Amino acid sequence: MHLELTPEALLAQLGYTKSEQTLKQINDIIANTNGFDKFSQHIPSFNDALAVEKGFIAMSNSEDHLKIKCEADNDADNLSAFTALVEHWAEKYKLKLKQVDNKNTYYIIGQN
Repeated sequence: MHLELTPEALLAQLGYTKSEQTLKQINDIIANTNGFDKFSQHIPSFNDALAVEKGFIAMSNSEDHLKIKCEADNDADNLSAFTALVEHWAEKYKLKLKQVDNKNTYYIIGQN
């Protein structure tokens, strides 16, 4: 069964308040992400899985993409598990990610 995640629902799932600005931003991200509708329904459960490793999915302020970020900078176990989760998810949904240099942050570019 395929459930479509509306922009409003995605904002709520990621912890954002719905406003004109956040709605425009999420719509720009959706439009700029190749194949977004093919994997978007899995974003909330992936975000929940990331939380265990001190990670989360958020809207980028600098690019029209969602970002995956980890705040466990000094915890090697969390970082290792976080990286494994990100790599597994990207492989499973055939996603192209762009890692930010020297950071535990990845932009979701879209499907390959």
